[in-house]
Amino acid sequence: MTNEYIIKCENISKIYDLNSNKKMKILSLFSSRLQKRNFFALHNITFSVESGTSVGILGLNGSGKTTLSNILGGVTKPTKGNIISNGQASLIAIGAGLNNNFTGIENIHYKCLMHGMTEKDIKNKIEDIISFSELDDFIYQPLKSYSSGMRSRLGFSIAIHTDPDILIVDEALAVGDQTFSDKCIIKMKELQKEGKTIFFVSHSAAQIKSMCDKALWIHYGEVKEFNEVSVVVKNYNEFIKNYKLKTKNEQLLYKKEMIKSQQHSYRSFEEKNKNEPSLYTYGTILILIFTVIFMIIYQLNL
Repeated sequence: MTNEYIIKCENISKIYDLNSNKKMKILSLFSSRLQKRNFFALHNITFSVESGTSVGILGLNGSGKTTLSNILGGVTKPTKGNIISNGQASLIAIGAGLNNNFTGIENIHYKCLMHGMTEKDIKNKIEDIISFSELDDFIYQPLKSYSSGMRSRLGFSIAIHTDPDILIVDEALAVGDQTFSDKCIIKMKELQKEGKTIFFVSHSAAQIKSMCDKALWIHYGEVKEFNEVSVVVKNYNEFIKNYKLKTKNEQLLYKKEMIKSQQHSYRSFEEKNKNEPSLYTYGTILILIFTVIFMIIYQLNL
């Protein structure tokens, strides 16, 4: 019997507002020209993953890997499209969902309660969480005193003990010492054997190849390839090899062109959806409503 998907993305797009300040954001409500400063961080992302599958997410910096991780983890919602999840997800990123003013112990309670655990469950797990984190007496210190590696230790330790169906690890193992990273890899492999679904974001193609069944290559907001891990890693490594042969100026120019294409993609999106109400349309309607109200009040006072 084929496993059904545990998570499915249907034409997911995430649009960010690039207007630099509140004044510009307000003006963008009434100007289609200003509205075009938005761009696609993600554009029409579509894929589905079966339960128990491990997926590596690859891509250059700025390609949308973290944005996708946040959507998969339920931290943020897509601007367009649908995400269907048939399990409880837990996102592990550096400090994700943790409170700077709370101690390590307080953050454990806070995050576990957010995942629906009872006080009894937390009491049964808290010593295991502390032990796995290896934070020792720092567990009683406020998070704002932690290094990025310590934050990662705490976040990972909490997440793996909340028994998630879907684990999303976003570069959380890129900081801190190698010994702890190896320990986390071993733990994730144990979760794989238990049938957990894992999304693993990493710049290390070799690490992804050893960890994952499939790989998703995100390239400046779009799916470049989604296939068996060996196939995607081979093609990604070839791309990286050619990319590194470029000079620094050529790499910078390439990145600028890719970002420009994301902005162009937004304009194309506007054209395709010109019959749908936009913020510009709503702004125009609001002006008309306020004008009518003003005229009525003016006439009543005559």
